[in-house]
Amino acid sequence: MAITSPTVTGTAAATATAPPAISARGLHKSYGDKLVLDGVDLTIPEGTVFALLGPNGAGKTTTVEILSTLIAADAGSARIAGHDLAERPGEVRSAIGVTGQFAAVDSLLTTEENLLLMADLRHLPRAEGRRRAAELLARLELTEAAKKPVSTLSGGMKRKLDLAMTLVGEPRIIFLDEPTTGLDPRSRRTLWEIIRDLVERDGVTVFLTTQYLEEADQLADRIAVLDHGRIVAEGTADELKRLIPGGHIRLGFTDPAQLDSAARHFGTAARDAEELTLRIPSDGSLPTLRAVLDVLDAAGIQPESLTLHTPDLDDVFLTLTGTGTPDTSVEMTR
Repeated sequence: MAITSPTVTGTAAATATAPPAISARGLHKSYGDKLVLDGVDLTIPEGTVFALLGPNGAGKTTTVEILSTLIAADAGSARIAGHDLAERPGEVRSAIGVTGQFAAVDSLLTTEENLLLMADLRHLPRAEGRRRAAELLARLELTEAAKKPVSTLSGGMKRKLDLAMTLVGEPRIIFLDEPTTGLDPRSRRTLWEIIRDLVERDGVTVFLTTQYLEEADQLADRIAVLDHGRIVAEGTADELKRLIPGGHIRLGFTDPAQLDSAARHFGTAARDAEELTLRIPSDGSLPTLRAVLDVLDAAGIQPESLTLHTPDLDDVFLTLTGTGTPDTSVEMTR
């Protein structure tokens, strides 16, 4: 189930006409009898954040490994930064950076030494390597840790260093495979801000896999859900949420007469006489909410409370991959 006419918002709106940073058609991958990817198609515009969600074993890491030239697909084709993945893997590697699930840093070296080592591996001139290292230390707020052995750093600082090492080569496209795994909420949000800055300030394209649905909701211009090796849904976060039924507006009353009056105006609403509540089906959109408020105002009905219940990405994820969850709710005031 895919959304074919997405509403492009945020960063994506500015890059809707740009050539895709990543495009893939019909990617297949098997390991023996185990089918991992079963015809994956992707189109990711430049300067956007794309999130790939899926349960363990869905094929997320395999997709990243194929697109970043670490392994070859059994079938299908892809272009990364304008280069054919199969024909020009060297050019692809020059245009991308990859940060995996675990920090790939040398714990025996200092923070600065790790960056200088990466600059050497990237064949940067010595002066340029030092300049780039100092710039990244400052940008990722690692300057105070520059001379400290990596073994003494917190998990969050190691993840920032891992990302800094990816950025040494100034990649146009960054693959982040579950980059905030194991981080505390504060460190996770710090990394989110860094990712946003890379996209908004530098125009970098980010391909993100994550187990944290809030992370995808916060960062991604577009999200795809991968299950059993296939893309089962794709769109913006709001579009995906609208795929899941169960959204409603809940009105609470203290006066039974007001409840009766409201029930007469909303024929499809579910009424609870004991709780003095009315549940009006809603797609979660602003026009629907405004229409309900207009009816209430015109009828002179004043509920005690109004709560907007919308499915979240947890609901989307679990429903599309086999399990449903209760609605979440956001309290609204009038």
